[in-house]
Amino acid sequence: MDQDCCFTEGKNWFRYRVGAIIIEDGCVLLVGNEKEDYLYSVGGGVRHGETARQAVLREVFEETGVRYEIDRLAVVHENFWNGDGAYDKGLSCHEISLYFLMKPRGTQELHSDSYTHYDDKESMVWVPIDQLDRYRFYPSFLKDYLSAEHDAVEHIVTDERTE
Repeated sequence: MDQDCCFTEGKNWFRYRVGAIIIEDGCVLLVGNEKEDYLYSVGGGVRHGETARQAVLREVFEETGVRYEIDRLAVVHENFWNGDGAYDKGLSCHEISLYFLMKPRGTQELHSDSYTHYDDKESMVWVPIDQLDRYRFYPSFLKDYLSAEHDAVEHIVTDERTE
């Protein structure tokens, strides 16, 4: 079944998502599109009946055109925000994301022809990790996470809701 594990009820929106942390040559791969003014991680919704590992491999291939391998589960992220973008405006958003660290390939070459769920063209952007503070991107925890070594799965909660 190709239905993402998400729902909207009234003004409340929930999504189960996977994300990929892809690092090559001191840069992390982020994604932009024609509608939003920020970058975001490679990844997307987990489909009903799909494992998180299957979902991240599918999403990475769909967005980059490259078959990366999973290194390990890195972060469980609980994320809360008030939607103000092109796709979530006016919604109270709650997202659970599993972020997987992908194995480096030794090249930044991609074969991307990716579009959002709403058919907006996406572009892949390699951002130097030491220059992340120059960009607006999500998940916001990524800069701090990438500045340290980790030997276990991290549980991170981000709450950017405003009253």
